[in-house]
This record gives sequence, C-alpha cells and structure tokens, in this order.
Amino acid sequence: MSRPNSVIKLLSRANSHSRVYPLLPKNIFGIILEAPMSTTTANLPKVFVTRRVPEDGINFLRNKCVLTQWDSDDAIPREELKKRVKDIDGLFCLLTEKIDAEILDCAGPSLRAVSTMSVGYDHVDFAECQKRNIPVGFTPDVLTSATAELTVALLLSVSRRIKEGINAVKDGSWGTWKPLWLCGQGLDGATVGIIGLGRIGFAVAKRLMPFGVGKMLYAEYEEKDYASQLPAEYVDLDKLLKESDFVLGCCALTKENTGLMNSAAFKKMKNSAIFINTSRGGLVNQDDLYQALKSGEILGAGLDVTSPEPLPTDHPLLTLDNCVVLPHIASATMKSRNAMSELCARNIIEALNGNIMPAQVK
Repeated sequence: MSRPNSVIKLLSRANSHSRVYPLLPKNIFGIILEAPMSTTTANLPKVFVTRRVPEDGINFLRNKCVLTQWDSDDAIPREELKKRVKDIDGLFCLLTEKIDAEILDCAGPSLRAVSTMSVGYDHVDFAECQKRNIPVGFTPDVLTSATAELTVALLLSVSRRIKEGINAVKDGSWGTWKPLWLCGQGLDGATVGIIGLGRIGFAVAKRLMPFGVGKMLYAEYEEKDYASQLPAEYVDLDKLLKESDFVLGCCALTKENTGLMNSAAFKKMKNSAIFINTSRGGLVNQDDLYQALKSGEILGAGLDVTSPEPLPTDHPLLTLDNCVVLPHIASATMKSRNAMSELCARNIIEALNGNIMPAQVK
C-alpha cells in the first residue's frame, strides 16, 4: 500500500538535524511537525540553539519563543551556522562555536541576545557584541561544584598513579607486592598552589583541606579577602611555582596568561611537583609540558582541557604514563549540565524582555 504524500514528507524529515519549536504533538512516527506561523507565534522572538542540550533549558524556552535547534550531539558546521542564525533574536551557543563579526553579520540587526552554555566565553567576540549593543550571557556558579570535584579527582588520579595501576592490572604486570612499586605523592602536609582563586579555585581549595594539606598558596591579579577562610597565602607566580607540590590551573583564559605554563614555568617547579589544569587549554604550552614530563623536570600532569579539543590521538602527551588527559568533562554531571542549560536559556529570555541577564558578561 502506498503512503500518503504527507507521510512521505514527514519521513523525509526524520534524518534532519533541525527541530522547530514550540512543539506540536508528534505523529505516530515520532516526528515533530512544523506548522505555518500562527498569529501567536508571529509575535514571539526567534531563538536558535546550536546543539542538542539538556532538556531543562529547552523546557524553559518552550512557549516563550519560536525555537529552532541543531538537533545533533556534534557541533554545527560553520557554514550551516551562518545560515541558521539569519534573522534570529537570540542565540544559544556552546564553546565549539566561534561567534565573531561574520556570524553576527549573518544574524543581522534582529539579534539582541547571545548566551553560551559555558563559564568560558573567549569563543564569543565580546567587543564586537558590545559595539552592536548585544548582551552576552554565560553560565558561572552552576558548574562550580562539579568542576571542583573533577579537579580533585584528576589530581588524585595523577598523584596516586591510578592510570599506571589500571594498566598494570590489564596487562598482567601486577605481580607480587613490592614496597616501592607505584608509590605516588600524597596530599598530607603538601603545599598546593592555585593559579586563580575565583569561584572554582576557591571550591577546589576547600575540598582539598580535609586531605591534610599543609599549606595553600594562590596567585591572582589582586589579593582576595575570602582567602583567609582556607587559609591561603597570596604570593606571586614565581614563589607559587617554586614552593608548590601541586600546581593547579583554575583561572580564566586571558591574553596575558595564554601560554603561561611554558618551559620557563616548568623549570621553576620542583622535580616532584604535579601540574593539573581544568581551566582552559590555552593556559599551557603543550609541547613544553611534554618535554618537562618526558625529561623528569616535573613528576606528572593531569589535563581536562587541551588545545585543540579533541586532542589528536597521536599527540605525544598521550604516550606518557605520567600524564592523564580527560575529554573536558569537568562539568559533566546531570545536575550541573541541566542547570547550565536553563541558565543559558534564562539569560536569553531576560535580555529579549529588556532585562539584565541573570549571568551577563560585564
């Protein structure tokens, strides 16, 4: 029996990467139907979401806008993004999308709000948005706990040589007990240096204190009053690098600190020191890090962020037993990701309603 033309048309949409909201009831094939613009929806702002994101954000946007979405777990291609942003009012983006003058030009004068589902916003040309009076939102605070937990987990994985231990179990090199085998560095009595004592840096420090840390140091552009709650000592970067047993990158990426952790920095660290980075990949010169780890200049490293992302599978850092690399999963808890998604959505709707975003870049 032949299918009606309407059914054939619906089936042809099944593999499309685009969704159109507000959602109408799904048909028996589970395919979302598109309808002509009604009088009601004609008055609603248009918002485009650049990826498949947690439902809390999508649910918040329902009925508040005409919502279209790149319905894929993979990043939207640049050329496709340029087409999709045309005439939208609000843009819900991720770290993988470079929102620059070209994209803003493609969107046109209708664009009144940009928000990224991330704490970092260096992928958004903030100065260009300011020129066009387009507010930019981001999602701080809601991922602080998740990122702090992952930072501690990564530190422990490197310091206690977990990667090597797992491999020893898998490859059969685990033999009889040996007193010196797989001995790592402990936190008890250690000096921890934190580069950037903002929300995440402070949260990491609080979670490390129960491990019996001996001393906390932090380097920042200015002294922080709340550091006394740890307590942590405000020092310059040189002192932090020279004295710390663990050096943690927890700062925002700026022009001034891009490539901050380079050969010169690693030379100042102890041979027994461990470096952990959960901030941005651009903080580190990865070639210099590889040489420092390979030569024994520092003991180990753990990275949740790299440059580029994903890190190529043939990258030399991945050949080292004393380097643990994770696929940028610091905020990867359902609670955190849903909160990020909803806050990103709230930023857009508030701006489109003429209000200040709950989390607006200043």
